[in-house]
Amino acid sequence: MDRILDVTLATSELPRGGLLLVGVCEGEAPDITALPEWAAPLVQSLAERPGWKGREGQWAEADSGREDVAHVALRGLGKRDALHVRKLAKWLSETASVASLHGVGTLALALPAHELTTGESGAAYAARNLALSRYRYDEYQARPEEPDSLVSVHLLLAGAGEAEARAVADAMEVARGAMTTRDLANAPPNVATPEWMAEHASRMAEELGLEVEVLVTEDLERLGMGGILAVGGGSKNPPRLVRLGWRGGAGSSEPTPMPRVALVGKGVTFDTGGISIKPAKDMDEMKWDKSGACTVLGLMQAIARLKLPLHVDAYLPLAENMPGGGSYRPGDIVRAHNGKTIEVLNTDAEGRIILADALSWAAESKPDYIVEYSTLTGACVVALGSTGAGLYTPSDELATGLLRAADEAGERLWRMPLWPEFKEALKGSHADLRNVAGRWGGANTAAAFLSHFVGDVQRWAHLDIAGPAYIGGEEGDRGATGFGVALTIQWLRSLQAS
Repeated sequence: MDRILDVTLATSELPRGGLLLVGVCEGEAPDITALPEWAAPLVQSLAERPGWKGREGQWAEADSGREDVAHVALRGLGKRDALHVRKLAKWLSETASVASLHGVGTLALALPAHELTTGESGAAYAARNLALSRYRYDEYQARPEEPDSLVSVHLLLAGAGEAEARAVADAMEVARGAMTTRDLANAPPNVATPEWMAEHASRMAEELGLEVEVLVTEDLERLGMGGILAVGGGSKNPPRLVRLGWRGGAGSSEPTPMPRVALVGKGVTFDTGGISIKPAKDMDEMKWDKSGACTVLGLMQAIARLKLPLHVDAYLPLAENMPGGGSYRPGDIVRAHNGKTIEVLNTDAEGRIILADALSWAAESKPDYIVEYSTLTGACVVALGSTGAGLYTPSDELATGLLRAADEAGERLWRMPLWPEFKEALKGSHADLRNVAGRWGGANTAAAFLSHFVGDVQRWAHLDIAGPAYIGGEEGDRGATGFGVALTIQWLRSLQAS
């Protein structure tokens, strides 16, 4: 069974069977503008029941007396002014779960008019979150859970038309891209080695018509990719560097040249910390240190399936950071692809070292934009928590575009500083740079380190996704989130429109 719900914008006639559920803000009458004529009086009657307030999660249900849609229900959204993107996402997920527990196969869901639920962005946000609400990763369970009864959701949104219907259809491809990101990031490290990730990227390229190039050890040596070779040197699983290319609109006559974008994703398939080994507690979560590369792979899938008219190249540095006889050491000096030397003070600051090679390679083609994704620092999680990613860029134009796209997509970015002091703090004693610069401002100095490897590209951005890329801990729903796919597609669409 597909692990993604099929979500469409409902027409005037609802599908037979299932449940019609109406979301209602606390203290408000139900919004009946998008409902079929027969349903409006029944919904109003439910809202008049004693005790109904529309409190968050409150439920009221009645038989419809019809053969096509058997039941009608109300579910409270809580106070309108307290509704935000995270709360709405949780409510949508819980609603799908409740419907599934009731044995519902088809859900018709009406949402009230609200800034989060109206227009193309509102329709896309609701569709994407519903589509992913029943996701689970059970690839390696001997007895997977029984499939959910709920297989499809039909959205009823006030004032929605053809534009919103297209937004919902596109949101399904974005959700599928995010699901691919989740699947790859959740894959265990004994399976998801650098070679396995590269093979997956190659299969994706063949299926979607992408260009593909995979650099193995000999290629990395020839091209002077000393950072990736150093980080991957202690593992029996050799490193890889993958480039994927999408040439949207190739062969057509475009009135203006299409923007050229490079996407770069950190792919440390497992991070022990190397010689500077991590504590044992929570080290299992370091299978998610490849989340940046997984985000970029999910993005390339969505870009190809949406056929975005852009030129996009993706760069995936893939390495496993292990202690061993071939491991790089504190005190080593390695040379990156652009010729700059790096003095290694801590082998657990490895992500920036493999990104040095990938960013240098990406910058050589002189793209209009470089956007890079990485679970780079715990310091960024300390600063922002798990609800958003740190955004670093010297370009106000790029910052504005990404922040707007994140807001429209319902994901969170917060712009962080790239002050010159952070760059100065990275000067090496015996090399051009050192890979860490002390305890304070660690997320900022990590971003400043990356700035040495973007060449002449002025519009570049680093997204530190260490907080929102996955849910860790010992209890609850652990796993990758697919963060970054939706906001980036939204940003790429804005480039397409400009």
